[in-house]
Amino acid sequence: MRDRTAALTAPPASAPAAAPARSDWATIRKLLPYLWRYRWRVGLALGFMLAAKFSNVGVPLLLKSLVDSLAIKPGSTESMLVLPLGLLLAYGGLRLSTSLFTELRELIFAKATEGTARSISLQVFRHLHDLSLRFHLERQTGGMTRDIERGTRAVHSLISYSLYSIVPTLIEVALVLGLLAFKFDASFAWITLGALALYIGFTITVTEWRTKFRKQLNELDSVAHSKAIDSLLNYETVKYFNNEDFEAGRYDESLEKLRRAQLKSQSTLSLLNTGQQLIIASALVLMLWRATAGVVAGTMSLGDLVMVNAFMIQLYIPLNFLGVIYREIKQSLTDLDKMFGLLEREREVADRPGARELVVQGAAVRFEDVHFAYEPSRPILQGLSFEIPAGKKVAVVGPSGAGKSTLARLLYRFYDVDSGRITIDGQALSEVTQSSLRRAIGIVPQDTVLFNDTVAYNIAYGRPGASREQIEEAARAAHIHDFISATPRGYETLVGERGLKLSGGEKQRVAIARTLLKNPPLLIFDEATSALDSRNERAIQAELEAAAQNKTVLVIAHRLSTVVDAHEILVMEGGRIAERGSHAVLMEQDGLYARMWRLQQSGAET
Repeated sequence: MRDRTAALTAPPASAPAAAPARSDWATIRKLLPYLWRYRWRVGLALGFMLAAKFSNVGVPLLLKSLVDSLAIKPGSTESMLVLPLGLLLAYGGLRLSTSLFTELRELIFAKATEGTARSISLQVFRHLHDLSLRFHLERQTGGMTRDIERGTRAVHSLISYSLYSIVPTLIEVALVLGLLAFKFDASFAWITLGALALYIGFTITVTEWRTKFRKQLNELDSVAHSKAIDSLLNYETVKYFNNEDFEAGRYDESLEKLRRAQLKSQSTLSLLNTGQQLIIASALVLMLWRATAGVVAGTMSLGDLVMVNAFMIQLYIPLNFLGVIYREIKQSLTDLDKMFGLLEREREVADRPGARELVVQGAAVRFEDVHFAYEPSRPILQGLSFEIPAGKKVAVVGPSGAGKSTLARLLYRFYDVDSGRITIDGQALSEVTQSSLRRAIGIVPQDTVLFNDTVAYNIAYGRPGASREQIEEAARAAHIHDFISATPRGYETLVGERGLKLSGGEKQRVAIARTLLKNPPLLIFDEATSALDSRNERAIQAELEAAAQNKTVLVIAHRLSTVVDAHEILVMEGGRIAERGSHAVLMEQDGLYARMWRLQQSGAET
């Protein structure tokens, strides 16, 4: 194993601490700035919503007049033909107005909802790319993508339910209470108000109690999803060790925990729904009993009874869904808070205020007394100092775990050094922008991972927007053009998940091609030809040497035969430079390098 093991074994304690639990109002406050960009749409949508509710409340009033108008005197032909017809037309107009204003509200506000969801999702995506390598080594991809998916959906749900359901229902409740108190005795308003208070109190209390079960359900869902994704990403490893049943057992164990959590969530949901229906049914019976008694006593007309009944139906139908909506809003707030939590993960490596662009003059690299550790108890680099002159090639060799690959990570500034500094042309990496730094560096890594796209896309990733001619030229330089051309779809061949449709050597040549296409002033070859056979290695080595002309090159190598022409060879051991010099000088010293050379040469001969 190489020194990357240290990064993988870093303890979770080194990761940024999870953000403390946030209240629902705090989550809403974080959402408001995104909505504020669409404030005029919000205002217009609220205006249409009010118009829809006023139209809706007017329907029972017209229905009362329509019923009362049917109690006409015998022989009154004009009343029979004109008055009910006018009321019927007005009734239909109000019904149409309610639907029209509702649709206009949704049409106007759709852009705000979609725009807000897009802005938050894009910000999270960018932030995840800004987080350190340490975070991405420790993350669970399946669970994290599930959190982002639920958070994006939560934006739609939260805005939709609050603007389209909660606020309109509260407005309608206020209008109905005012009308009942004004037109009849106060008992109608008190019965409605008491039922509403009891309903809302019961719903909130039980829903708050259920929230912990819902959170547990989400956690178990993320765990199950993570295990499934991890197993599928490592499909070949599962097959190598004949562990299909083992993986199915692990997944089934997660699904069983998820099933039990879902049953608990459903049972508490049934309790909530039953209690809500009991409260609504009791209130309806009381209201209709009071209205019926009023009709019998002659204090209310038949139209009043119809109006009260229509009001209760209009009021309690949306109220019946208020519990569901409240639960969905609570769940949406929980999901959104989870996504905001990702946004609040601090960047371990960030540009300093006022960081300037890197100005490359020759790409001379200096490591000055650099100390670094992935975890404090296990130092990796201990006072490392060396220089790569501009336009020269320096090779780093040594046993596994010596800290060779850590040099590439620090040059890319995936981590900041603990002490000392690294400079390019005299500019400390910590004082320049990461974007300008990484534009100046190209790498051919030992472990090449490709996007699940075409060969052309993966090569062009070194310089997005490159022409087909430039892509093919880079492929020729990497000795992969003939292979690509021989495939049925040529450069449009899909490479599969992580490039698994290609062999190790083919993937590495694609990686070489995209780095050659990028054409940066500073190159890092991290075991760049390790997956190639001897014939192709010699051919590629010649191309790499040609590509490295007049460039600064850091070569991290295991095969010493590939670095004999280096300006200087650094032999690392235990995070320090044990030996340094040209190939000839190191062979004369007859130290660690000479022993490694003889061992590899004897292996090659046998």
